[in-house]
Amino acid sequence: MAQALLEGTKLRLLFEAGIDDEGKPILKAKSFNNITKVATADQLSQAAQAIAVLCNDKLNKVERNDSSEILG
Repeated sequence: MAQALLEGTKLRLLFEAGIDDEGKPILKAKSFNNITKVATADQLSQAAQAIAVLCNDKLNKVERNDSSEILG
């Protein structure tokens, strides 16, 4: 049976930086590497909100990106 070994976690924040000519939001992303693998969704949300307070643009979305090595 194959196994997935979690290798790394990134936190990605998407901010609304304006509106384009078609009325769609222009999104800017900020990524943070080396996030602890055991971070919970609540902890990541709190970190994202704390960072968003320091930014000029409105926070649109918070993503957690995990990468795993598959062994099998």
